[in-house]
Amino acid sequence: MSELKGRKIIVTGAAGSIGHATACVLAGKGADVMLVDINGEGLKQRRDTVAAFGTQVEICRADVSRSEDVQRYVAATRKAFGRIDGLFNNAGTEGKIASIEAYEEAEFDRLIAVNLRSIFLGLRHVIPVMLEQGGGAIVNTGSIASERGLAGACAYNATKHGILGLTRTAAADVAARGVRINTVMPGVIDTPLLEGMLETMFDGDVQLGKRTLGKVAPQERIGLPREVGEVVAFLLSDAASFVNGAAWAMDGGALCTIRH
Repeated sequence: MSELKGRKIIVTGAAGSIGHATACVLAGKGADVMLVDINGEGLKQRRDTVAAFGTQVEICRADVSRSEDVQRYVAATRKAFGRIDGLFNNAGTEGKIASIEAYEEAEFDRLIAVNLRSIFLGLRHVIPVMLEQGGGAIVNTGSIASERGLAGACAYNATKHGILGLTRTAAADVAARGVRINTVMPGVIDTPLLEGMLETMFDGDVQLGKRTLGKVAPQERIGLPREVGEVVAFLLSDAASFVNGAAWAMDGGALCTIRH
């Protein structure tokens, strides 16, 4: 399991479940990893579990919606590792649930900044480094909401649709110059954030909530963060050398059919 041996990869949103699980997968396949998140304490806690795989792990606290912070994590990665071979452009948030006529403008703007502007800034500041060094690979985190509407989540949906557009455009911009850019689209994934939502939605019965949401997919279960990480690792590896501008759904088949 050394297909990423020696690769230098940035993971944003690394204090969260998907970011952390993916960083563990990448380190387990031999990559040195820079963990980035606005949650500095969470980063410190995650560093030890990722470093247990035996590769070099560094952390950088950053607000990914701010250009100066993105430039700082890029500079920190170059200083620590000398190059950037991969970026998992993953940080984001779900936002509030409300009908579009009641959705607060400030909350809409916040999600645009955290979910979409951050992806643009990651591309904007990492791509030049990859072009300078002769290549690299980037994976952006979208969602099945990149392909479908979701009542009550106008801001979230807008950002996730936008990520898909950014991915396709950026891939077209730089494909001939050795940089590949793809999107992963997780479905319902088992995270503490999901459990908190289910506790509210299902009167404290989280397991009932998981079973219920799992039925959205033909596989009749929700996904695991590590399952996302495995696909990200593939897309960042040379095994995916001809995969570019693609949107990979990891949803147990939810997008492939009409299911109640």
